Amino acid sequence: MPAKRHPLPRWADPQTPTTSLDTQSLSRRGLLRRAGLFGATFAAASLLPATEAYALTPPRVGGNDPDLVYLVGDHHNHTVYSHDAKYTFSQLAAAGATYGLDWMVFTEHSNFGHALYGAQLEHKQILQARADNKRMLIFQGLEWYIPGAEHCTVFSPPGRHEVELLTRFEEAYDGKLLGYTAGAPDHPDTPRNEAHAVKALKWLDQQRRSGYVDDVLVLANHPLRLGIDSPHEMRNWRDAAPEIMIGMEGAPGAQAGAFPGLGGPNNIRGEYTNSPSGNSWPGYPREAYVTYGGFDWATATVGGLWDAMLAEGRLFTITSNSDVHRVAYDTWKNGDWLPGQNFDNTGHVPDPVNTTEPQPGSDFWPGQFSRTHVGVTKYGYRNVMAGMRAGRVWVDHGHLLDGIDVRLHGEKGTGRGTTLGGRLHVRRGERLTLTVTVTTSTRRNPYGEIPQLAHVDVIRGVVRGPVADRDEWRAPDTRVVHTSDVSERTGTYTLTIPVEAGDESFYLRLRGSDGKRTGAGYLGASIDPNGPIPHVPGDGNPWLDTWFYTNPIFIETKGC
Repeated sequence: MPAKRHPLPRWADPQTPTTSLDTQSLSRRGLLRRAGLFGATFAAASLLPATEAYALTPPRVGGNDPDLVYLVGDHHNHTVYSHDAKYTFSQLAAAGATYGLDWMVFTEHSNFGHALYGAQLEHKQILQARADNKRMLIFQGLEWYIPGAEHCTVFSPPGRHEVELLTRFEEAYDGKLLGYTAGAPDHPDTPRNEAHAVKALKWLDQQRRSGYVDDVLVLANHPLRLGIDSPHEMRNWRDAAPEIMIGMEGAPGAQAGAFPGLGGPNNIRGEYTNSPSGNSWPGYPREAYVTYGGFDWATATVGGLWDAMLAEGRLFTITSNSDVHRVAYDTWKNGDWLPGQNFDNTGHVPDPVNTTEPQPGSDFWPGQFSRTHVGVTKYGYRNVMAGMRAGRVWVDHGHLLDGIDVRLHGEKGTGRGTTLGGRLHVRRGERLTLTVTVTTSTRRNPYGEIPQLAHVDVIRGVVRGPVADRDEWRAPDTRVVHTSDVSERTGTYTLTIPVEAGDESFYLRLRGSDGKRTGAGYLGASIDPNGPIPHVPGDGNPWLDTWFYTNPIFIETKGC
């Protein structure tokens, strides 16, 4: 029997009349048309099984200069198949569709009950959703407890062994199941634990290379929440399997955690309410344990840890997601266990029941606030994964933008250009052109406002290759080099920014915000004069402090 096929999202389907689309869908269709991909070109992959569609755009590290459509997704979601969550699979899938997601990954916490029962039970629901031709790409994944560190998203595309990969990996390499985590009697960062994490990533990579699964990707989750993901560990993970360990959450979930009046007086966006502990890496400052504009300190600090990794010349992608467990102001609660049942012997918690009264929670629904946009040329599971691996990724909060397209071109007449995640080879002193095409928001976000982008910042860092000290978290030659005031601009517009190549290779990345909460960056105003700042504990309305970030473009210089 032929494989079931996914239809295109309604906004991308030429058979869907324009009159039936809402304003955001119309905007996305406009982006598709401007990319020259509307119709048969983009639809081609959707008419093939996932494995065949992927062959049209094989994975690559880096990027070139293709016309792209950005698919919106969330790689970190929890259902009743996680021991600490409460929503059914169908509730989350419906929410993702409501908020415009094109793809989702269900990443349940590792647990004995999950490995024995939950993974297979959820897989049956995922197969049914795919067979019903839902207009969304639904991945099954795992939230891995990294030996000696925090958590990671692990996922693969539909295909043979997609569940077996997760359960075999969970049983052999999960830090929680092995007792190799921060709750163990000794410090988690032992040589044994760190070596086991590296071994785990190499094992996953081997499953991809051997054809056991078609592909697999790994992303570190909420890396600075506890301060136990040291810089050398993150570099070790990346270097162990650079084609699958591709990045980290630039912003964590739980973004509603500090909504005024919702939680306690010390709540911080992202549930970053921790202090350095005996398990933390001692080189992080106390300021690293809070979020900045909702983003992790490692990402938000210009010249910080993310930049230190990029300054080695290696792509490391950032994402943003919901990490949904319990939605703020939601009225559902976990149901009651039947006698003799628990998570370990069922693999899931009881389905929720509606109380009609608000329940504790600090999350948003998938796509409601946090979004990860992945650039593809065709529609399909492995195309999303290939786009992530290539670094064609930007993220936003609060539906700040409908779209952004970033291109860097060499001097006129050379025909050379690249986009997010790509590399451009240029001559020393060559004059380059950075073009940034912004499509502003066209409809009210779930908070009831039409977001307005206030500024676009260009961040430049020098690339000097691998560092001698693998615990170095600073990139001293990275700073904001250009800011465009766009507070009065709406619709679709293009910023044209001149860039001159110097003697050293470098990278460029973009950032911007609604301009409502900015100040000097953590490393000083001379490096970042207009960056994100921490909010007052317990008073962090996320809708009034929204940002976007893009992945970098690398520029490699050579002699005249």
